[in-house]
Amino acid sequence: SGTVESATVILDKMSGRSRGFGFVEMSTEDEAKKAIEMFDGKEIDGRKVTVNESRPQKPFQENRGGGRDFRNDREKSW
Repeated sequence: SGTVESATVILDKMSGRSRGFGFVEMSTEDEAKKAIEMFDGKEIDGRKVTVNESRPQKPFQENRGGGRDFRNDREKSW
């Protein structure tokens, strides 16, 4: 399926255990697409895996408490 340039398993900072996902960088875009086609939905070590292109990380938000920040999220009324 191609040449793997790097592979990183994402770990939980507190426990040091795998968070269940990681990133693999392939040599070329074509090789990456072939790897996605080859492995997406397949079972590896008894677990079905999802393989897709990574998405850009969402920007950090100050109010990560889970609630809405009503100061900045009000509809304007006239």
